[in-house]
Amino acid sequence: MTASILRLVAAILFALIFNASVAVAAETIDEIVVTADFRGRSATDLPASVTVFDAAQVEELAVQHFEELINVVPNLNWSGDGHRARYFQIRGVGELEQYQGAPNPSVGFLVDDIDFSGIGTIATLFDIEQVEVLRGPQGSRYGANALAGLIYLKSTAPTAERDGRLQLMAGGDDMLSAGVAFGGALDNAERALFRVSAHHHQSNGFRTNTWLNKDDTNGRDETSVRGRLLLDLGETLQADITAFFADIDNGYDAFALDNSYTMLSDKPGKDAQESVGASLRLDWSGSSNISITSITAFANSDIDFSFDADWGNEESWDPVLYDYITDSQRRRKTLSQELRFASIDGPLEWVAGLYAMRLEDKLDTLNQGEYYDPFYDFADSLDDRLVSDFDATSVAAFGQIEKSLGKKTRMSAGLRIERRSTDYSDTTNLSASPSETMVGGELTLSHDNSEALTSYVSLAKGYKAGGFNLGFVPDGRRDFDQEALWNLEAGVKLLMLEQALSINVAAFVSRREDQQVRTSFQIDPGDPSSFVFYTDNAAKGETVGLEADLRWYIDDAWELYASLGLLDATFDEYQSPEVDLSGREQAHAPKYTYALGGVWRHASGWFARADISGKDAFYFDVSHDQKSEAYKLVNARIGFESGNWTSQLWVRNLFDEQYAVRGFYFGNEPPDFPATLYVRLGDARQVGISVDRRF
Repeated sequence: MTASILRLVAAILFALIFNASVAVAAETIDEIVVTADFRGRSATDLPASVTVFDAAQVEELAVQHFEELINVVPNLNWSGDGHRARYFQIRGVGELEQYQGAPNPSVGFLVDDIDFSGIGTIATLFDIEQVEVLRGPQGSRYGANALAGLIYLKSTAPTAERDGRLQLMAGGDDMLSAGVAFGGALDNAERALFRVSAHHHQSNGFRTNTWLNKDDTNGRDETSVRGRLLLDLGETLQADITAFFADIDNGYDAFALDNSYTMLSDKPGKDAQESVGASLRLDWSGSSNISITSITAFANSDIDFSFDADWGNEESWDPVLYDYITDSQRRRKTLSQELRFASIDGPLEWVAGLYAMRLEDKLDTLNQGEYYDPFYDFADSLDDRLVSDFDATSVAAFGQIEKSLGKKTRMSAGLRIERRSTDYSDTTNLSASPSETMVGGELTLSHDNSEALTSYVSLAKGYKAGGFNLGFVPDGRRDFDQEALWNLEAGVKLLMLEQALSINVAAFVSRREDQQVRTSFQIDPGDPSSFVFYTDNAAKGETVGLEADLRWYIDDAWELYASLGLLDATFDEYQSPEVDLSGREQAHAPKYTYALGGVWRHASGWFARADISGKDAFYFDVSHDQKSEAYKLVNARIGFESGNWTSQLWVRNLFDEQYAVRGFYFGNEPPDFPATLYVRLGDARQVGISVDRRF
């Protein structure tokens, strides 16, 4: 089935390219501006591999959270270690978890310029205007937090016209949600525009705990409130103010001893995050030669990650007493300031600026438990607490120039120099204050082959800070060095059939130097909390891949899309006391990802949509050789739109596919504790209805 779908995608691509002149389209693809770029360029002009979802696509492809969009993005994966997608992997690069240690993300994650990198649980989608996924290192634009790429969510901007929307939704898994958004002008001169939105979502989390006789121990309780204010402060100064609040109060009871949806834990945990953030963007255009942009942002997040470490109860292990829990309380604060200068209407376009960020991260982890085996009269107990404080200050200078080389060719170059100073201490008397300087950038050449076709080639360098490991680690592995990623990429962007068809293709080769590899091992097989996590530097890693996407408005009634990602990400050389990964594929890096879908709309108001997505098997981790299974998911919806009303019936995971999004391999069942693969399953089938009213 998978091979046939891939052949179908390829056939559609070739058919469209060679037979495009046959079709006559009534609709065209609107220009989409990538706001994460320095200058806010059109997606068709940006010489990079990027996927952009507009508001309509977000509403049709997802129900609640960004993780529901991931399968549509080529070469994007996620780690379902907790309840929601918090950690992302782009082209096989990205973290899988963070139980301890200093934050050091590889994938940037921003919401309205507010940095939530490494803590993406709050990525709810109600009243989101645009989602952007930039693949490949963003060394000159975003620095150390964007080694693999960047995910950017942009909330709906206010308009002068008073408008709003009301959304109600109900579905399987006892799902209920409601959202309201409205905005407009605050004054007759339309110099102050506002928009506010609020949304609440709750469901049971697709698990049943038979020991506690509950069906909501893995439940979802998610609330988000957003506000934006656009101010015209004169002819040359505009302000964009954003405020954001998210309360993701989710349970965490997701791993079963038999890898099913039936839980046996007696002490379910939490995967919760409460975040408050705000940003202020000022744009000044008082000069005919230079514009100035200032972006100030802060965020304050309280994160509760706790779980039943033995995943069972007294009856599960009888006559052995085996009872463990882990509870981590994290508090993260960030404050950033960017000041950017850009040229206006000159033969040489340039951007230059300064950036500073202060990060404070406090982690309080408690591991508790007791063990007694009556056959061997052996007893053990655990009451271990680690409190750590981590502060980091990053300052950077960056610049980018772009020059035309004739009428059809453009060259651009970017450079970023970043200095990072850190200070760490914990209750084990470990303290460290490393500092380092990192350099990244890119060189790009793009060419307009015709009015319909643009091609580009780029060489980019991304970087990621080094650091240190906590607790017990193998000899010589307390510290690890910074990592560099070199990426050579070539791509084409085709916009044809009177802008009704777009095709984007990018091929790339990446080389990771001093690649950071995070591995783990279990010290005591009888203690599920006795894992040691540490990061080491591999010699090198290499990735070769391709990304393609297509969007086609065939006529007024039909729209099709397709995407394909191919990836070969391997370790060149890496050997530790626990594993030898030389030549092996990297973790969470499936060899292929694909998506195919279509939308039908009738003049009477009826519409229907179907989406198929899938991915290849992938290694769950670097500490073992266990893999997932390849899977495919089918989503569908049908509805009716009349005036300002939209009603629809939708289903996710139509064929109730069982698929794993995270896997651990260790001993967790007394008295022998055999090494076993335990997987975290993705969401089961869900059917729902939604009603939207726009006013």
